[in-house]
Amino acid sequence: MDSLITFAIAAAICLVFLLNYVKKLKARERRAEEAAKKGTIYSEGPRAQHPHIDANACIGCATCTTVCPEGDVLAMLGGKAVIVNGYKCIGHSLCAEACPVGAITMVMASPGMSADLPVLSPQCETNVANLFIAGELGGLALIKNAINQGRDCVDTAASRIKSLGNGSRADVLDVLIVGAGPAGISASLRAIERKLSYVTIEQDEVGGTVAKYPRQKLVMTSPVELPLHGKFKKLELSKEELIAFWKSILQRVEFKVRTGEKIEDIRKGEDGVFTVVSSKEQYRARAIILCLGRSGNPRKLGVKGEELPKVMYRLIETDHYINKQILIVGGGDSAVEAAMGLANQKGNKVTLSYRREAFARIKERNAQRIQESMRSGKLTVLFNSAPTEFRSDAAVLQINGETRVIPNDYVWIFAGGEPPRAFLEKIGVQLGSRDMTLEASNEAKLARS
Repeated sequence: MDSLITFAIAAAICLVFLLNYVKKLKARERRAEEAAKKGTIYSEGPRAQHPHIDANACIGCATCTTVCPEGDVLAMLGGKAVIVNGYKCIGHSLCAEACPVGAITMVMASPGMSADLPVLSPQCETNVANLFIAGELGGLALIKNAINQGRDCVDTAASRIKSLGNGSRADVLDVLIVGAGPAGISASLRAIERKLSYVTIEQDEVGGTVAKYPRQKLVMTSPVELPLHGKFKKLELSKEELIAFWKSILQRVEFKVRTGEKIEDIRKGEDGVFTVVSSKEQYRARAIILCLGRSGNPRKLGVKGEELPKVMYRLIETDHYINKQILIVGGGDSAVEAAMGLANQKGNKVTLSYRREAFARIKERNAQRIQESMRSGKLTVLFNSAPTEFRSDAAVLQINGETRVIPNDYVWIFAGGEPPRAFLEKIGVQLGSRDMTLEASNEAKLARS
C-alpha cells in the first residue's frame, strides 16, 4: 500500500512538471505564430553569430528551445524550430550542441545584418595580409571564441614568420597585439609560448570590455584552452573572478602590455612590415592582431549639459556611489544592469529613463529582475521619456510630452557605441558581408552524410 502511494505521488509530481513543460512550449509556439503573422520573426534579427536551422533535418523535438541561456531565442512553429527573438542571440551555440540530429549550425548574420563587419578569411585574416582580427570585432561575442581566435591568429602568424628563416630584425616585432581583452590576453600568452617578440597595446585597462562590466556581473564561458595554463573549466563566474584569474596567470609570465595608449594609424610598407602609430610611440611589426570591441566610443545624445563631469557612459564600480540621486538613460541590458546595481547601494535613489513604452530587447533574467526592483520600489522607471538637459544639480526630462525636472547627482548614458568602422577603413580593412548560411548548411549536410 505504501509503495502504491509513493508511486502515485511520484507520478503526480512528474505530471505537474510535464504539464508545465508543455505549457511553456505552447506559449513559445503561440509567440512564434504571432510573429509569423506580423512578419516580424526576422525584423530584429541576430547581429553576428547565430543558429541556422535546417528545416528538412529538424525533427521537432524542441530540445533547442529549452537550452538557450538567453531565453526564448528559438520556438516551435509548425513542428519545426524557428528563430523568434534573434536579437537576443549572442552565439552560445548550446542549441547546436543539443540538437540530436545536427540540424543546427552556428553561422554569421545574413548580409543585411553584417554589412559593417570586416571581411575575414577562415584564419581571421583581413584583406591586408598578416593583419588579423580576433574576438568581438569580427562578429563573435563569446569569451571562449575570443580566446580561441587570439591563440589561433598567433599560431598562423608564427608559422609565416618561421618560414622567413633568419630574416628577422631587432627593430621589428614579430607580432603587435591591439587590445588586452580576452582575445588580446590569449594572443599575448600564445606569443610568449611561441617565443615571439611582441607587445600588447591597450587604450584603457587589462580586461577590455569585461573590465567595464558592472560589478559582480556574471560572465558565461565554456571550457576553453588558455595558452600557458591549460583547460579552464569553470562555466559561470563574476567579472572580478575572471579578471583575478587572468592577472594570476599574467603575473607568472612576462606579459608586455602598455595601457593608456591608443592606436591611431597602421600602415604597411613595401617590405611587408607594418608601421604602427600610437598616441605615445611608433612601432614596427611583421603581423598585427586587432582584438578590439565592437562598441567603440560611446554614442552621445547631443543633449545640453552632456559635457558636465557628472555625465558618464561607463559604470565600473557601483559601490563607489551611495546616498546619491542617479539617472540612467537607456533600455538595453547594460542600462538595466547598471540601474539595478546602483539601486542596491545604500541610500541611492535611481531613475531609469527609456524612450520606448516597454523594454523590448533585454535578457529574460534582466526582465524578471527589473520588474521585481520596480515592484519593491528600489527603482523608478520612466517609459516614453528622454532627457532634454543636464544641469549641475538636476536633469530635465520630457515624459509623455510633459517637462519634469528631477534632482540629480549623476547621469549614466547607455546608448551604445560607435563601431570602429572609420578606423578600419582608414587602415585599408575591407568591410562588407559574407552570407555563411548556405555554406554552413552544406557543410552540415556533408557531415551527416
